[in-house]
Amino acid sequence: MIPRPYDKAMLFMGVLSVRGFPENLKARLEKLFGPVSVITPSIPFDFTDYYNSEMGEGIERFFIAFDNLVSPDTLADIKTATDELELDYAIDGNRHINLDPGLITEGNVILATTKNRSHRIAIGRSLYAEVTLIYHSHGFESFPWTYADYRSEAVQNELLMLRKRYLSLRKLSK
Repeated sequence: MIPRPYDKAMLFMGVLSVRGFPENLKARLEKLFGPVSVITPSIPFDFTDYYNSEMGEGIERFFIAFDNLVSPDTLADIKTATDELELDYAIDGNRHINLDPGLITEGNVILATTKNRSHRIAIGRSLYAEVTLIYHSHGFESFPWTYADYRSEAVQNELLMLRKRYLSLRKLSK
């Protein structure tokens, strides 16, 4: 059997912040991953208080996406780079920006994480990935482990818009 290259995916990041999206962070991300093509409107992150002690009150979630499609086997390297960037913006050891890289494909949304759980697979560099949502019947379906915000209609609508953009980009690259 001759190995075939992976189908490329859209790199996106779920961003949590109480201070918006620093312009210098955008420039740093673009240097690493290419131009940021989408920055979605922010929505209040009131699904959990998990990050409040570290980031403070008033956390907002928004998404950024890149038009440079990536091979899925680069996700561990991408997560390592975003973790380092988070530390650069930390104050007294507390993150003020949270960058959760993921991939959008025709059939799913995949997130990278540092935490192992029963439904996650190792992707190298002591990191894991999970299928967070699958695309089925014109929309996303979640799992018992899907984060509450990713189950919400507001987040899924943004991800559907990114998926549509991905499909257009994929067509252009063929």
